[in-house]
Amino acid sequence: MFLDYFALGLLVFVALVIFYGIIVIHDIPYEIAKEREHPHQDAIHYAGWVSLFTLHAIWPFLWIWATLWRKERGWGFQKLEEEQHDIHHRVDALIDQVSQLQQEVSELKQQQGGSKPVQPRSTSHEEEQ
Repeated sequence: MFLDYFALGLLVFVALVIFYGIIVIHDIPYEIAKEREHPHQDAIHYAGWVSLFTLHAIWPFLWIWATLWRKERGWGFQKLEEEQHDIHHRVDALIDQVSQLQQEVSELKQQQGGSKPVQPRSTSHEEEQ
């Protein structure tokens, strides 16, 4: 008799743990969206509940939707591409400045003692162009 009640209690406990576990798992995309301050976090939350009734068919898409957004860069890598483009132009400007400074140093050395002019080294950047 005791084992019957113990088995029933264990069955109810396992059912509750599985039910609660499924709900917690389906809130993972919403938690990710909330952490990243996603602009559609409410929609992701509601879609997570809908996913319970669609036999989890849309849940992987919710995960992807939640992880695509980053507050610092938005939806994609456009901001990173712009930053890399800016850095590339700054490096080009610095290379030009270094070349100009090398020429000035060479001219100054020539003026001081008629020493041999120093040829500026070619950089890999100049070879590319």
